[in-house]
Amino acid sequence: MDDDDLPRRRDDVLAALAKQSLDPLSVAELDDRIAVLEAEIARTKAHKAAAGSFKASAEALFRKG
Repeated sequence: MDDDDLPRRRDDVLAALAKQSLDPLSVAELDDRIAVLEAEIARTKAHKAAAGSFKASAEALFRKG
């Protein structure tokens, strides 16, 4: 079985990101990284809110039926 056949853990990317050394980055690169991470946080929160809304709608639909 190849490693490509194994299921990927959801936190692989997050773990790799957390392990990256920040030492070689300039202040401008750190600012860029922060902006990208903040945008990703906003995107993730929006997706979570939409998923929660969808779940609540689905639960309400099945309670009525």
